[in-house]
Amino acid sequence: MDQKQIAELNEKFTSKDPTELLTWILNEYGNKVALSSSMGAEDQVLTDMVLKIKPDARIFTLDTGRLFPETYDLIDRTNKKYNTRIEVMFPDYKQVEEMVNSKGINLFYDSVENRKLCCGIRKIEPLKRMFSTLDAWICGLRAGQAITRQNIHVVEWDDNNGLLKFNPLAAWSESDVWDYIKEHKVPYNPLHDKGYPSIGCLPCTRAIESWEDVRAGRWWWENPESKECGLHKR
Repeated sequence: MDQKQIAELNEKFTSKDPTELLTWILNEYGNKVALSSSMGAEDQVLTDMVLKIKPDARIFTLDTGRLFPETYDLIDRTNKKYNTRIEVMFPDYKQVEEMVNSKGINLFYDSVENRKLCCGIRKIEPLKRMFSTLDAWICGLRAGQAITRQNIHVVEWDDNNGLLKFNPLAAWSESDVWDYIKEHKVPYNPLHDKGYPSIGCLPCTRAIESWEDVRAGRWWWENPESKECGLHKR
């Protein structure tokens, strides 16, 4: 798909309900598209939408080995509620062993370079393995989440991975997300009720204050401009 076609899709779907875009995606790409879920609130909204359109749609998540217990519980609850099986991708254990034994168990606190190395091994490498089976992917990015995401579109070309990327909730606000969750009784991570709007690995996530940016609790020791793991590198 070229940039002209992508622009046409953005013009067609940007102001539409996300389910219209999701219906088109799932019909167009079948099992060659998957929803990438971190089990966050936005991803749970998309999981509900996607599985109501196509009950056997592909959804995957990355188990870094450092997730919160509440996140593992949510994977199980989601599978049971929707009678689905979220595909779980794991990092290569040899790479993890080498990294930890050479850099330390909590290497990510020492430097941005170490943190990106950890994200690369625990998240990017398994993500690329999943992408090798896909032509397109769906994710829960919203423009209002962070300064690194302000200019996203509902349809983009992912240069880093060579496939289409869809952000159906790009224009949604945080209140839109929670209104949907409440209306449709979507299961969500209880940490959201304890001051964690964005949830990643346990040692790299903290609760935030009401006045802070929604992603302030992710890699809080870094500058806002570097707070991406590489999944959404622009």
